[in-house]
Amino acid sequence: MSELFGSIEAGGTKFICMVASGPDDIRAEARFNTTTPTQTLAEVIDFFQKQRARLNAPLKAIGIGVFGPVDLDHASPTYGCITATPKPGWRNTALVAPIQQALGVRVAFDTDVNAAAVGEGRWGAGRGLQNFVYYTIGTGIGGGAVVHGLPLHGLVHPEMGHMRLPHDLQRDPFPGSCPFHADCFEGLASGPALRQRWGQPAETLSPDHPAWELEAHYIALALQSTVCMLSPQRIILGGGIMQQAQLFPLVRQHLRSYLNQYIVSPMLEEKLEEYVVPPELGSRAGGLGALALGMEISEPHG
Repeated sequence: MSELFGSIEAGGTKFICMVASGPDDIRAEARFNTTTPTQTLAEVIDFFQKQRARLNAPLKAIGIGVFGPVDLDHASPTYGCITATPKPGWRNTALVAPIQQALGVRVAFDTDVNAAAVGEGRWGAGRGLQNFVYYTIGTGIGGGAVVHGLPLHGLVHPEMGHMRLPHDLQRDPFPGSCPFHADCFEGLASGPALRQRWGQPAETLSPDHPAWELEAHYIALALQSTVCMLSPQRIILGGGIMQQAQLFPLVRQHLRSYLNQYIVSPMLEEKLEEYVVPPELGSRAGGLGALALGMEISEPHG
């Protein structure tokens, strides 16, 4: 019988929980609105308790991919906590400890974008690669890097959505929407930034709206910096904004221009369609990535 694992994709608007042995064997799935920490975590714990009883099977481990910033340092007293999030009511919220205590299983913990990157590396667009980057561009912007096959951690974890970008205020007088940095990548190119700049939700903008040319410009600037800093073998772009099909060719076109033939590689010159790609796991990248985190801590090297 296949071993079962739990997955928690902890987002700012909803938590998605899953019990599965792999992407092709999902036994149960549920969504909960992200309300207060107490209420949301109670619903999450109740889901897993009920599924263990229903399936009459233990969970080998649970993986959590969560919005950040978070504390990933196992030696820290606040390991497993969300830290300086702008999400009201969630600052300094512990996730790992209450779930571990209630369910008695090992818990893997990482950012939502690192989790999505791990999932894409195991089952999706990062398969066979040792070094790649996954961005989600939606309500927020975040980036996860896999380096030598492992998600990149350091002082804390990458916060690629908050890199500063060149901002031509004559072309784009919008001051930016980020409460911490105003016109960082997230502040200029996230869903809320698009809504505030153009006065309507991004999904209601027509495909030929000038918003998309400007959006592609900012994304390509961020990717140029990513290529120069990390030299990834591939960049995967997910999230709700990237559902706009016209963005991919625009981003690739701008990226080629901004790199200006400085970094020499056939991937950047002739194969950009294979270099800047959508996630193969689609909207399931985060949930399946959290599942992969749980599976990895149960493997011999985990």
